[in-house]
Amino acid sequence: MRCRILGAPEQDGAGRLGCEMGPSALRTAGLVPALTELGHQVEDLGTVQPAEARSIAHGNAALKKLPEIVAWTAAIAEAAYQASKDAMPIFLGGDHAISAGTLAGVARRAAETGRPLFVLWLDAHPDFHTLDTTGSGNLHGVPLAYACGLPGFAGVFPDLPVRVDPTRVCTLGLRSVDTAERQALNEAGVTVHDMRAIDEHGIAPLLRAFLARVAQENGLLHVSLDVDFLDPSIAPAVGTTVPGGATLREAHLVMEMLSDSGLVTSLDLVELNPFLDERGRTATLMVDLTASLMGRRIMDRPTRSF
Repeated sequence: MRCRILGAPEQDGAGRLGCEMGPSALRTAGLVPALTELGHQVEDLGTVQPAEARSIAHGNAALKKLPEIVAWTAAIAEAAYQASKDAMPIFLGGDHAISAGTLAGVARRAAETGRPLFVLWLDAHPDFHTLDTTGSGNLHGVPLAYACGLPGFAGVFPDLPVRVDPTRVCTLGLRSVDTAERQALNEAGVTVHDMRAIDEHGIAPLLRAFLARVAQENGLLHVSLDVDFLDPSIAPAVGTTVPGGATLREAHLVMEMLSDSGLVTSLDLVELNPFLDERGRTATLMVDLTASLMGRRIMDRPTRSF
């Protein structure tokens, strides 16, 4: 496969500094060599530069870094659109606010192909707040709502050429959902699989049903992998740790199933904060998971001394 790596070192959407180092950490952990060894053609496009920030006023006084996030979203959306032409883009965050741009860009590209875009959101949080409902004001909590065209973004965020149909979105691994988000998810028709659902049914049947829908509709699939999808005991390098996340084997199983499906056309790797990591273990794990998604199998995985 032809892959394009694109760094988006944006950290203005998170409550803690450090995510801007995420793209460098993923590169240092060997992302490009891992993909190359699997036979993929890899082009590293470098780093997105944000557009010029403009003064923006909003009625929600809690909002933080709104002009900066809007500027990043505009730049990332255009870069994602360009990177997704005839290749699979892999976007290196940065906090999850980058997905406002990556989803806008790949949704625009999908519409040009005439195929529907599906989204698999692997995260402890749904990031389904609007600018009006967020209480923390941290804008890494709004990208999925924005990309799905929820009200409240018009005139502030860049106009969406194409919105993501929320009924084609599956959130997997949720375990921290605010009341406003819960209501919005239900009203929008998003498929929600929290950790209780995973505990009761297992992760494979839930994912298999979603992938069957994507295949049935000949869809394109964007995967957005947040570090806090994983349990913090195996992935500590994230500023929003929530206990009870996916285990190592559950995470690799998800990636292996995605690989088997052949449906994934774009990928976010977000919320990696190397400042909070332990000797690069989270960055290395994210690279290993990406390699699993891109075709590495258990029999191919070398034994590593930790």
